[in-house]
Amino acid sequence: MQLTKFTHSCVRLDDGDRALVIDPGVFSEIPAALDGAQAVLITHEHVDHIDMEKTGAALKADPRLRLYAPAGVAGALAPEHAEQVVVVRPGEEFEAAGFPVQVFGGQHAVIHPQIPVVENNGYFIAGSIYHPGDSFAVPPVPVRMLLLPTNAPWSKGSEVIDFAIAVRAPKTINVHDSLITDVYAGLIEGHLKNIAGPFGVEHQHLAPGQTISV
Repeated sequence: MQLTKFTHSCVRLDDGDRALVIDPGVFSEIPAALDGAQAVLITHEHVDHIDMEKTGAALKADPRLRLYAPAGVAGALAPEHAEQVVVVRPGEEFEAAGFPVQVFGGQHAVIHPQIPVVENNGYFIAGSIYHPGDSFAVPPVPVRMLLLPTNAPWSKGSEVIDFAIAVRAPKTINVHDSLITDVYAGLIEGHLKNIAGPFGVEHQHLAPGQTISV
C-alpha cells in the first residue's frame, strides 16, 4: 500500500486499483489528490479538511465516488449528492474503496470556549493507519502508523508529543502542518523524536507530494 501526503491534513492511500483520500481541504492539492479515487473520508467540517466546492465538483464528475463524513458535512453535500454521501459515526465500521475503516473519537478539540465544538471522526484504516482529524482521541486498538497533527490552534507542543506516546504507534507521520514555519516544524519534530523515541515511536517527516510504502 502506498501513502502520499498532500499539503496540510490530506493523505491518499493507494493499493493496486483502490484509492482512498482523507481530508482534501482548501490547502490541499485538488483535484490531483482526488484523481481516480473511489472514496473520500472527511473527519470534520472545517475548510482546511474539506474544500466543499472542489470536493462537490469531484462527486459530480464521478458518480461512483463515495464520501463518508459526520452528519454536518454530509448534510451540506447531500442535497445535490445524496446517493454518494454516507453519514458515519464513532463506533461504526464500514468499507471505503475496499479498505476496512473503523470510526473513533466524536468531537473536535476545543479551540476556544466561545468557538462551538463540532463533530470530528477519527478513522482507523486497514487495521493499521489512524487519522485523528482535529483531536487527540486515542483509539482503543493497536495502531501501526499515526498521522500526527503537529501544529494547530487547538494544541501545544507538549500535547502533540504526549498524544504520540499515548497512541504508541511504531511510526508517526506529520499532518496538519501547513500553518507553521520550517523552523517550528523542525523544533517540534525534534522534540518528538527525542521524547517519544524512547517509547518506541519513530517519526518520519513527509513533504507534500512525497509517497512511502506502508
